[in-house]
Amino acid sequence: MSVSPPIQIGIIGCAEIARKVARAINLSQSATLHAVGSRNLEKAKKFAADNGFPASAKVYGSYEAVLDDPDVDAVYMPLPAALHVKWAVLAAQKKKHLLLEKPVALNSKEFDTILEAFESNGLQLMDGTMWMHHPRTAKMKEFISNPDLFGELKSVHSQFTFAADPEFLENDIRVKPDLDALGALGDVGWYCIRSILWAADFELPKSVIALRNPVFNKSGVIMACGASLYWEDGKLSTFQCSFLSNMTMDVTAIGTNGTLYLHGFVIPYDEKKASYMTGTKSGFTELVTEWDPKPSEHIVTTDIPQEVLMVEEFSRLVASIKNDGSKPEKKWPTFSRKTQLVLDAVKTSIEKGFEPVEIVC
Repeated sequence: MSVSPPIQIGIIGCAEIARKVARAINLSQSATLHAVGSRNLEKAKKFAADNGFPASAKVYGSYEAVLDDPDVDAVYMPLPAALHVKWAVLAAQKKKHLLLEKPVALNSKEFDTILEAFESNGLQLMDGTMWMHHPRTAKMKEFISNPDLFGELKSVHSQFTFAADPEFLENDIRVKPDLDALGALGDVGWYCIRSILWAADFELPKSVIALRNPVFNKSGVIMACGASLYWEDGKLSTFQCSFLSNMTMDVTAIGTNGTLYLHGFVIPYDEKKASYMTGTKSGFTELVTEWDPKPSEHIVTTDIPQEVLMVEEFSRLVASIKNDGSKPEKKWPTFSRKTQLVLDAVKTSIEKGFEPVEIVC
């Protein structure tokens, strides 16, 4: 049986996160680093040299040159959110599949413009939410989908915070209103919202209410915020995200019969070993001195980091379209759009003085 050649990926922009994805592409068996482009040629050369690009890789002094390279099958785009709609649409026009960093856009209207460009050109679009591809995630889904062990989902609580240093808080693109104006909400908040939707089988909530007392920087960009989400059937969820608190990446999903406890959900404590805990029909001992039964810990090992698995999945889909004439997988952009819709609603609720905002597809 013939083996398809690896998908050739070009990177547009030399953001810090691109180092991690470049490593993932290098570790992948189904993709290769073909090109990198920056508005500064010397920066692109240094990025290629520092991040293990093969000697045959092309280095360009513009984003356009990567998109114009006929050998590039797909691009990874870690640009600021303010630039996504322009360059993503151009990538689609140039017939390049796209792995797009989150948040995918500044709002759902912009993302719909991106989505239409990819759908009309029959191209694959996927966002860079890496934890979705970890084998732990599939194992956890088995648990919360089990009616006997977990039951009906009632609530989800998610938190992602980290204490950014002064340099980050002053100069990172995520604190600049002209680059990533969504700030902490668009960055760490994206992961919280995605985890809630994942637990709810991507059923959108009916309404969102932002929590009071969000923190803004001097430019008006969100540094910390939270929200409550409400479904018509009574489910509710909360999340809190921040650039100003010690690192926490926790999700708790509570059902009628069981509970999922998850730490390090965005980035596991250990690259090759990730854990979660489950409790079913939890109670106490007779004298109420201990839990009975106690929650159990589950460890999932993998030799392949989650970002490599993301690249493998993306490359598989691209290869299927390129070599077999398959249709793009719609679930990934659908997940992106629903996450963006909730993010938009949180932002609108903050702007309207913490009023409830209904989500309309």
